[in-house]
Amino acid sequence: MADPCTQYKDMKSYWDIPGMKAGVVTGKTAWALLQYAKAKGFALPSFNCTTSSSCNAVLEAAAKIGMPAYIQFSEGGAAFFAGKSLPNDKGKLQGSILGACAGAHYVRNVAPAYGIPVLVHSDHCAKKLLPWFDGMLEADEAYFK
Repeated sequence: MADPCTQYKDMKSYWDIPGMKAGVVTGKTAWALLQYAKAKGFALPSFNCTTSSSCNAVLEAAAKIGMPAYIQFSEGGAAFFAGKSLPNDKGKLQGSILGACAGAHYVRNVAPAYGIPVLVHSDHCAKKLLPWFDGMLEADEAYFK
């Protein structure tokens, strides 16, 4: 089987990827960006963000060097993003769900202003954190309806 990343080897810029835009990229465009990075021999490091300020710092640094940004939210970091005083009951993790969604919405809204493509994802998810992951999936489904 041929390496699907080779199709990007001769591409001059990630901007040449079909569908590439400034702001949050998803689906086939996001996957193509990861394949492009592999074909060109570089990594896209992901940064765990806990505040709008940390999101801004990642976006600013990536824009300054002209590279895509990769922002992630962990369960604990997401709870911090929303505010640690909010309820975050074991098995429900409502504060963490709210924070991850708020962080993703924040990045989705400000990222285009930085003029670079941005990937957003959740950090790894242990079995005990599945309510957090399920809550994010439910919020995504509602958002994209």
